[in-house]
Order: sequence, then C-alpha cells, then structure tokens
Amino acid sequence: MLRAKTNQLAMTFKTSHLPRYKEIALLLWRHGRSDVFRSLAQLSDLKSEEGISKDNQPTPRELAEDLEKMGPTFVKLGQVLSSRADLLPDSYLKALSRLQDNVKPFPFGAVEQIVQEELGVRLSKAFLEFDPVPLAAASLGQVHRARLRDGRQVVVKVQRPDIRKQIAEDLEVMEEMAIFLDEHTEMGRRHRFRELLEQFRKTLVQELDYEREANNLTLFAHNLREFPHICSPLPVLDYTSRGVLTMTYIKGQKITELSPLLRLDFNGTALANELFHAYLKQVLVDGVFHADPHPGNVLLTDDHYIALLDLGMVDHVMPRMQENLIKLLLAISEGRGEDAAQTAIQISQTADNFDQAAFTRRLGTLVAEMQDNTLKQLDPGRSLLEITRVAGETGLFVPSELTLLGKTLLQLHQIGQALEPSFNPNAAIRTHLQAILSQRVKKDFTSGNFLSSVLELKDFAGQLPGRLNKVLDAVGKGEIELKMRSADTLQLLDGLQKIANRIAAGLVLAALIVGAALLMQVKTRFELFGYPGLAILFFIAAVAGGAFLLFEIFFRDTKKPPSPK
Repeated sequence: MLRAKTNQLAMTFKTSHLPRYKEIALLLWRHGRSDVFRSLAQLSDLKSEEGISKDNQPTPRELAEDLEKMGPTFVKLGQVLSSRADLLPDSYLKALSRLQDNVKPFPFGAVEQIVQEELGVRLSKAFLEFDPVPLAAASLGQVHRARLRDGRQVVVKVQRPDIRKQIAEDLEVMEEMAIFLDEHTEMGRRHRFRELLEQFRKTLVQELDYEREANNLTLFAHNLREFPHICSPLPVLDYTSRGVLTMTYIKGQKITELSPLLRLDFNGTALANELFHAYLKQVLVDGVFHADPHPGNVLLTDDHYIALLDLGMVDHVMPRMQENLIKLLLAISEGRGEDAAQTAIQISQTADNFDQAAFTRRLGTLVAEMQDNTLKQLDPGRSLLEITRVAGETGLFVPSELTLLGKTLLQLHQIGQALEPSFNPNAAIRTHLQAILSQRVKKDFTSGNFLSSVLELKDFAGQLPGRLNKVLDAVGKGEIELKMRSADTLQLLDGLQKIANRIAAGLVLAALIVGAALLMQVKTRFELFGYPGLAILFFIAAVAGGAFLLFEIFFRDTKKPPSPK
C-alpha cells in the first residue's frame, strides 16, 4: 500500500525537481537506511543501493560533506541539526558543528557586483578600503573587512548570489517530501515534518533579509545596555540593504579558540553568568531573543567583553508563554518532575494517542537525574530538548519556543564551558530567575495596565447594581430554589447575611469613590490639600471603609466557623 501511494506521489511530482529530489533521496538513504527512506528513493526511480558500498558505511563527517555539496539550504539545515541533541548522537553533532563557520567563500567578483546592485554605487566609491579576502564565509553569505570614507572600520556582510532562488526551489522539494511523510508514515505523524519545515522556512526568510537583521542589531544593543560586559555591532544604515549589511567592526577572538593561558586574564565564571542572565532576560522579559548563539557567533574582545554576532535568527515569545517557560525552568532546576510535566502538557498540543502517564513518568526520571548536576554536569538546555524527544514519542507536540529555548541554552552551555570549564548552567538559571521574575513584575505594572484595571473596576461598579437587581428579582419571583438541611439553616442564614452586608458595603464604597471623582470637578471654598474638601472627605471615607472591609474579610471571615452540635 505504501509503495502504491509512493508511486502516485511520484507521478504528481514536478519533473523539474526530480534531479534535486534524487540527491535528497539518496542522501536520506545513505544516512537513514530506513524503509521510509527507501520508499522516498523510489519516487525518483532511484535504486537504494546506488552510491553505497556495503563494506564502507557512511560516517558523520561524510554527512557534513554531503550537506555542503548540496548547497546553502542544506548547509543551513546541517547548522540547525548540529544543536539538536534530541535528534542526533554526539558524533554527528560534532561533525555538523564545523558547518557553522567554515563554508567555502564565493569569488570577490561576485561580491563587487552584488554590492553595486544593492547599494547603487561602485565598491570603490562607497568604501575607502575593502579587503577582497573574507573574514568568514557562512551558508547564506560572507563577511569582508572594510573602511568607510570617514575612516570608520566596518565589516560588510554580502549575500551569496542567486541564493533566494535556490533556497525557494529546495524548500519546495522538501515540502513535497514532508507532506508525503506526514500523510503516509508513522514517523511523519509523530514529528509533523511539515510544521518543522515551516519553522525552518521562517528562519531562512528572516536570515535572508539583512534590513531585518540591521533592526535586530539596533534592538539588541538597546536591550543589552544593562549588561556592561556584553556588546553587539551597530548597523550602518546608509550602507545596508536587503542583500548587504554594513556594521561596526569588533575585534576579538572566537570563544572556541581560547587558550588555557588566556583564561587566566579574565573572570570566566562572571562572564558566563552575565551571558546566561542576558539571554534569560531576552527570552523571559523582552520577548525577543537571539536564537543562534553558537560558539562561532560569539567573540571575546581584546578588553574581555563578549560580542554577539550574526543576529539574523531571532525568535519571539508571547507573555503567556514566557510565564509558562519560567514555571517549566523552575520546576526542572528544582527537581519537580511532575510539575514540569504538567506545565509542558499545558503549553502543548496532544495527539489522540497521547500517553500522559508515560510522559509524566519519563519526564520525572529525567528531572531527577538533573538534580545530580554536580557530578554529571547535566544542563537544562539538553534536558529541554530531551523533553521534546520524550513528548514526540508519547504523542505530545510541544511549541517551537520550547525547542528553540532548549537549543539556545545548550549552545550557551558550550560557550560557558569555553569561558570556564567548571561553569554550572543549572545553578546560573536558579540564581537569575529571581531577578527575571522581579523584572517581569515591573514590566507588567505599567501605567497602561493600571489604567486598564481602573476602567475594568469602573465597569464593574457601574454594572453591579443592575446585576444585583436581576438576582434580587429572581429571588423575589421564586425563580431560585435552595435546598438545605435543618442543621445547616442558621449557619447558611449567617453566611447570607454576611454576603448581603459585603455587597451593601461595596456599593456604598463604590458610590463614595464615584461621588468623590465627580466632586473633584466642582470648585469650592472648602479645600483640603489643595483639592475640593468634600471630595477629599469622600475619598478618606472610602479608604477607611475599604480598609475595614478588607480587615473583616481576611482576619475574621477566614476563621473556621464552629461546627454545629
């Protein structure tokens, strides 16, 4: 049946995509070797054994080489996979990590042509100096050092030629494959490859827009101003377009290349803690964070600052999701596996076959192992990615924010260990979450939120009499029935009397507040504190009455009533 569906899809597949499809199918076969991938290979009439030696199984290094040969889209895919500890073993993560900042550059002639087309001016007119040898080459572009006419040292990021067209074609091919896997395989139904591909597409579209990245640089420079040892380059907007990004030059050394002797010159633990604090603030307070802080994007400057580069991959977190992520991180760091499971279920979607008991049990075991982080140095980033793996296996679809946060924390752990090998990320999270919670409270308590609450209180006070009349009319007409036991009659009547007293008191206090607000507009000779005296007296009476009412509620009504004899 699967073969029949495969052949049907092959007939509808675009002929122009078949050569690329063969490459992908063969790649999947070489490195996946599953029945699903054999079926995919049949879509292009490709024999599974083609290009494979039975005596020489492909290695992780060969996977990185295959992805690099297939072009920028798959190099970027390899970069994404290099931080997915929940999907690949460590040997593959290490092999794919070299794709982060070690890609072959494109010729300088293409650089000149792209800069001229994007900026509308010749390279020699725009820049006093322009180094033809790139500082670094990545999957989507490469960076050159230059000097502006006013003498400023800058770096110029130039997009690869025809990259947009190539990525669009590759994504179209991958979408056909994702649809097939989701509809016809158990693996697709479990992992929802089409949704994963949409997230990947969104990431690529953002990174291909250098004007968006320039805005990100400005935003992050503003959000990081409270962290004295963390910086990022600033864009030069007059020399920036969708395909060319010019930004200030920051001289430094890659975190991954620090020698043990150099670590003696700075406090690595303090820098790692400040970096973790900055990223937690980005995710849980600012709601926008750098989603790709791999070691190739982080420099240690000559004056021992941390510089964040390549801010093209940015993700957003909504306020409600921020609160749930805080709960999840706290539960994980404190070893409360059941609470962590409940929070994960709350923010996720469940499949029909979701096994809640199995998910809670497995997550509890995982969180319990994290408590021994002093000996095992387990980090929360890897644990969050493990949660996504366990969730997928039990029928739970976690939001993309959770996966991105796990990937980000995992990469930060690598950076922290490069700065200080004994750095403990779990302890850093526990330390900084208290400050994060305080910042969130201050952020939520704004004048706008306060005025919104005042308006809601006004609406409540205005509508309360009408609603109360409806309730009393229903009682008077006998439309409300109460069933009670004789032993509880006196206690129930006493409770109803308290309720009536509270309602009456609330109405009086609301009337005092509304009356005082109206009297504030009336000019009188009698004044208190420079305001109309009668209005101030009403306000004082309302405050006193409200304080007394609260005292009655919290200190008397909460006492346990005597049980009836």
